[in-house]
Amino acid sequence: MSAIPQGTGNNQNHNQLTDVQTLREQARRHIEEGAVTENYGANREKVLQLLNEALATEMVCVLRYRHNYYMAKGPESKAAADEFLEHATEELQHADQIAERIVQLGGEPDLDPSGLKARSHAEYRIGKTVQEMIRENLVAERIAIDSYREMIQYIGDSDPTTRRMLEEILATEEEHADDLADLLQGAMKQ
Repeated sequence: MSAIPQGTGNNQNHNQLTDVQTLREQARRHIEEGAVTENYGANREKVLQLLNEALATEMVCVLRYRHNYYMAKGPESKAAADEFLEHATEELQHADQIAERIVQLGGEPDLDPSGLKARSHAEYRIGKTVQEMIRENLVAERIAIDSYREMIQYIGDSDPTTRRMLEEILATEEEHADDLADLLQGAMKQ
């Protein structure tokens, strides 16, 4: 008796399901590993490295957005400042999700401030004008978009939970980029 009905796909590994007794025995082995079972398909150390890089990227983005929120000045600054604050809040939520997943995988979130900038894929570049701030944040979002796409492709089906989390974060980063592109167009017309 199998835990799930057998599929009809062509891949033998996906058609062969583990019987319930074996699943039960496997669950009891290495119980201290928590959510990471012996059938975890990804290279855990590499996934943890990628997640810690993503965590650093999110934290650098939170700091840059917060800085821009406080420093945005001028007649066109209200809409941009509001967007910066909203994005900072969402980036912090991403960081929390990523840190929680790192712990679930048996790792430790690396939040050491001295290394955040070096591990981050995005740079901490500050514009002097609101238009420059928007531009730098848009560049950072575009970097994040490509970074998340590559991580998602690398992970593939080997860790569906991490992949889904990254896909959700990617969708938000794409929304951020669209928001900033709209703001930039508006700022350039003024």
